Amino acid sequence: MELTWHGHSTWHVVVDDTELLIDPFFENPKTDVDPEELDPDYLLLTHGHSDHIGDIDRYEDATVVATPELTGYVQDNFGHEDAVGGMGMNIGGTVECGDAWVTMVRADHSNGIDTGYGTSAGMPAGFVIGDKKPTQESDPDCTTFYHAGDTSLMSEMVDVIAPYLEPDAAALPAGDHFTMGPAGAGIAADWVGADVVFPMHYDSFPPIEIETQEFVNEVKAAGAAAEPVVLDGDETYVLE
Repeated sequence: MELTWHGHSTWHVVVDDTELLIDPFFENPKTDVDPEELDPDYLLLTHGHSDHIGDIDRYEDATVVATPELTGYVQDNFGHEDAVGGMGMNIGGTVECGDAWVTMVRADHSNGIDTGYGTSAGMPAGFVIGDKKPTQESDPDCTTFYHAGDTSLMSEMVDVIAPYLEPDAAALPAGDHFTMGPAGAGIAADWVGADVVFPMHYDSFPPIEIETQEFVNEVKAAGAAAEPVVLDGDETYVLE
């Protein structure tokens, strides 16, 4: 599995022959990629804020995976014909996306569409992406990536995501103000039980600017077994 961070919460994930793009927002200082260069099969949206769906109009051929409220909004406003076609899902569900299995998990955040904050996009979410369907039986050969979305600390990380979905790697918001900060992300790194954790959702605009060494320090202070890895924008990590 290849994980490429394009700044903010935007991740390009490759599982065998399937490409997934999470929360496309390329107007951030960490990326130099022309979004037109990417051709994802699936577009995963954690919630409806503009810094997470800002570039959805560039990917009309991709199948949108999000809450039914958000897939409906995308279809109505951006012409994604496949937006609701079997991929409008909800918390706790798992769908097959090509070679990947995508499970939607809870995130503690708000979720109004940024058009006057009057339109609900349903529940905010995170995603756990694996190369095998999750079951109650632990599978050491399964490779799994957890994208936490915009969230605070929540007990579901330790009670559900860690024991049931067993992420090998996790991308955790660390910019504070609108999500967890470095301290909360450090605790989350311990709770989710991943082998490697990445900070995201930071340095895109002034309220969420941080020193990434704080994230590294807080992961270690929490006693997490995870290795904290701070990626450069557009850098790829190969998860095996």
